[in-house]
Amino acid sequence: MSTVAVLKGGRSLERQVSLRSGARVEDALERLGHDVVAIDVGHDLVARLRDTRPDVAFVALHGREGEDGTVQELLEVLAIPYTGSGVSACARCADKVLAKHHMRALGIPTPDFFAFSESAFKGLGAADALPAIEDVLAFPLVVKPAGQGSALGIRFARSPADVAPALLAAFSYDTKVLLERHVAGRDLAVSVLDGHPLPVVEAVPGGAGGPKETAAEPPFYDFEARYEIGRTAFVCPADLTPATTAWAQELAVSVWQGFGCEGFARVDLMLSEPGDDLFVLECNPIPGLTETSLLPQAAEEAGISFDALVARIVALVPTRPRSLPATPGRGTP
Repeated sequence: MSTVAVLKGGRSLERQVSLRSGARVEDALERLGHDVVAIDVGHDLVARLRDTRPDVAFVALHGREGEDGTVQELLEVLAIPYTGSGVSACARCADKVLAKHHMRALGIPTPDFFAFSESAFKGLGAADALPAIEDVLAFPLVVKPAGQGSALGIRFARSPADVAPALLAAFSYDTKVLLERHVAGRDLAVSVLDGHPLPVVEAVPGGAGGPKETAAEPPFYDFEARYEIGRTAFVCPADLTPATTAWAQELAVSVWQGFGCEGFARVDLMLSEPGDDLFVLECNPIPGLTETSLLPQAAEEAGISFDALVARIVALVPTRPRSLPATPGRGTP
């Protein structure tokens, strides 16, 4: 079998989640017979990769530097094949603002939004435009940092008085924020494996008998709800009509293709209630692989064990670097 370096941990706020994902992957790879090199990503990453020369790097690195194309670029430079999407797709997915604009260009339904940098508020008077933004999007608003995953830094603004504190919270995580129309409804996720959708998972914060959504107090699938066992009930397959299931899976594959994803990814959606309309929130190119993560649950429902999932992900790795510079051919100017 091959030598696989599992890249995990790192310096982002999702470090602990990444360590848990990486540990599960390592155990699975060992059971599959691979030689495993665990690398807690830090300043010595390049040196460690050069020393070990793995056949494949399994990227279980969440958050900044793992999902935004940074570590993928380094692996390209070192000519080490790696799991998941390439540099361009990761960069496009990781920036929520770029991702939203890209979805609009692709014709994929996504909640209405506006986005501003911190400098726009400090140097261009963007705060004076907030009343107009609030009129267009209506309350409650969702305020998100552009470059964080796992719902980190997300706040609800239920009235004009909540907007400034929500912006301050979001700006503490990033220099660019997204103000998005809140969609009341059900949290859905469709994982895509090699271009094929897996069963739809619904996340119910607070459990299946948890609080119902209201405009005044929407329940929130936040960081703790995602990763603390018992905080959220997961329903897989989600209790949807066949038509809605097919629509959600079709949208997920459209996002996968439109963003240029490879290997595996997870697309998060909201099913509005009332209305039964689907809206894509984002695409995660390095989804979690923890005990409470949605991709493994969907794979299990599809008859794919965790070990088989890890084996499939490794088997899908391209054998050559994906970002080689173009070489002009004979006669090319």
